[in-house]
Amino acid sequence: MKLGTKSLLYGSHQFIWHPIQVTIAWIVLFKRLPTWKEMICIIIHDWGYWGCPNLDGEEGERHPEWAAKWVSLNLDNNVYSGDRYRYRDLCLYHSRHYAKNDNADPSKLCWADKYCIKYDPWWFYLARVRLSGEIKELRWNNRDYCSLDCSDKEWFVYVQNLMIKVALARRGDAAPYVNPSK
Repeated sequence: MKLGTKSLLYGSHQFIWHPIQVTIAWIVLFKRLPTWKEMICIIIHDWGYWGCPNLDGEEGERHPEWAAKWVSLNLDNNVYSGDRYRYRDLCLYHSRHYAKNDNADPSKLCWADKYCIKYDPWWFYLARVRLSGEIKELRWNNRDYCSLDCSDKEWFVYVQNLMIKVALARRGDAAPYVNPSK
């Protein structure tokens, strides 16, 4: 079974738990419930990981395309509204990679998706990413910020704090986010 599929079934993007976390984060960040169309976007935004051999490689980076296409056809009805497709963009630009490549701002879903780690107990998150095998890719991708020598729990706490700061800064409640890789 491929890594993206494992992530959706029992890993970091688990198809029941992750949308619950993102919904809670949305409510906290934006002080309102998501609309029913936004809720569909929250539920399906990561389903494109299905069948992906990685999370952050070439295939994994394209994961938002599936949800963006589905919501464009079913929620936006392929209707161009103003300068964008509202729900397609909500899903597509939950990926900072896609937003950067399209010279667009990340969507609200991006920040709820990053902030949701606040609602994941370390022991539950680490159990899922160890079981799915994601821990190897996730730790490797963050090796410049958190040494591979630190414990998994130390790594999680670091990533959790960073994602919370990033989401709050982008939402406007904190000092501007400075990308440490620049």
